[in-house]
Amino acid sequence: MEASVIKIGNSKGLRLSKTILEKYKIKDKVELILEKGRIILKPIEQPRKNWESAFKEMRMNNDDNLLMKDVFEDENFEEWS
Repeated sequence: MEASVIKIGNSKGLRLSKTILEKYKIKDKVELILEKGRIILKPIEQPRKNWESAFKEMRMNNDDNLLMKDVFEDENFEEWS
């Protein structure tokens, strides 16, 4: 399939048909994969898919501890008020 590169403001882009967008379930974003002289467009369905179940599993395994303190000892809260 051939597609034309079109001017979009100061940039250029590709216009994808509604058929292609629907067939490959492309919504608002795609992942660009640069591979061996090719550009591959991969649809991003749900960037945070399955995070909720992963977090629940972490909690059940007691693996949801902070890696660093959320407040530093030398932090000055007065400068934020």
